[in-house]
Amino acid sequence: MKKVAIGVDIGGTNTAIGVVDPEGNVMVKTNIPTPSHGDIDKYISDLSVAINEQIKSVKLLNDEIQVLGIGIGAPNGNYYSGTIEYAPNLSFQGVVHLVKLLRNNFPEMEALALTNDANAAAIGEMIYGGAKGMKNFVMMTLGTGVGSGIVVNGELVYGSDGFAGEIGHTILVAGGRPCGCSALGHLEAYCSAPGMKRTAFELLAHYNDNDSLLADKSYKELDSKMIYDAAVKGDKIALEVFEKTGAWLGEGLANTIHYLSPEAIFLFGGPTAAGDYIFKPTKENMEKHLLPIFKDKVPILKSQLKAGDAAIVGASALVWKELDK
Repeated sequence: MKKVAIGVDIGGTNTAIGVVDPEGNVMVKTNIPTPSHGDIDKYISDLSVAINEQIKSVKLLNDEIQVLGIGIGAPNGNYYSGTIEYAPNLSFQGVVHLVKLLRNNFPEMEALALTNDANAAAIGEMIYGGAKGMKNFVMMTLGTGVGSGIVVNGELVYGSDGFAGEIGHTILVAGGRPCGCSALGHLEAYCSAPGMKRTAFELLAHYNDNDSLLADKSYKELDSKMIYDAAVKGDKIALEVFEKTGAWLGEGLANTIHYLSPEAIFLFGGPTAAGDYIFKPTKENMEKHLLPIFKDKVPILKSQLKAGDAAIVGASALVWKELDK
């Protein structure tokens, strides 16, 4: 009997669903829209139908499949309560008892668990990726925001209320840029993909640079991939964006190391595709800010989760973690 887990990643626009084997391979997957109508009962019905369709699909490949559970990654997902709470990018209002509602449709599942998307990525890295065998590490997800999952002594850190680990919302620059959460100077405002875009426009204005490859891009049009492409071509503005982003991220990671003394820090997300353009200045600036007892101890590693399937794989890893208890 081949045992598998289902991973569900709830995003602001789409919900990805897949069946994952114990090696982290996605056997089948699909997407459904994450609704804007705010009707949680209808969404649970649609999600349940999609999950059952994936179970049927994978059993057509191998009728000896046993589905052990469902793991869910979602914004503001609370592992302790199985709830999504006041997620700003979802249409559902207030506190949504997602696990309880879904459990009604899947009473036979051995495990059904929910956490936020960055925590799910950390568990995925521990079960399937580069953190296998590690007991203390940090996962940083760089994208629209900056998320993080913290593992200490082999366990994810949830804190007293289920929401611990918001490294992206530590204060990097007092009184600095507005963050998406409305506070000022958070790490996320500088090191997310939108943060890189803001840096590019600040530099273009500072240097009054009309010759940069980024100069003719509108604010809505510009993204981190365009900044990378320009950096590869030697564009000075784009190169400085990576230098500044690496400096800020390195400072934030140094603070993280001082708190936690991890074995490694993993970076995941679109900006990491830039390779040394982001990793080199981040490492250099991290080391510059570290106490001597921490220098040259903590590597910054790229996540080994497959980019296209990482969210599903990370969510599915929750199942194996639950069954190990």
